[in-house]
Amino acid sequence: MQIYKTTNKSKKVFVPLYSSLVKAGFPSPADDYINKKIDLNDYFISKPNSTFIVQVSGDSMIGVGIMPNDHLIIDRSKTVKDNSVVLAIVDSEFCVKRYRTINNTIYLYSENKNYRPIKISGEMDFEVWGVVVGVTRKLG
Repeated sequence: MQIYKTTNKSKKVFVPLYSSLVKAGFPSPADDYINKKIDLNDYFISKPNSTFIVQVSGDSMIGVGIMPNDHLIIDRSKTVKDNSVVLAIVDSEFCVKRYRTINNTIYLYSENKNYRPIKISGEMDFEVWGVVVGVTRKLG
């Protein structure tokens, strides 16, 4: 797994955000449709010092749209809540799973029916490294 640390946000890159919703296709590039511009750093990264990016391997989270080779934006400052998608370490291995608490027991669920949940026991080395706040992928 590669971990990429975000840099400071001193260089802003603004991208047009169109006000019309797109089902399939692209809105007219006419300026009348541009609602505002957004900085993708601001959109994905609320706390740069707590945020980093990892690259995905494997298919255990395809049910939520996380595919092999995607880049996940992880925020260590976010509070883990039941049902969060998290980056965790289980017995010295990194994994991305859905965090669930059932009857005071932590489980890590895949979003692929081919994988069974991981029940976290007291004998396991376990730590949540952060909450997944975004996913990026290049098409083509």
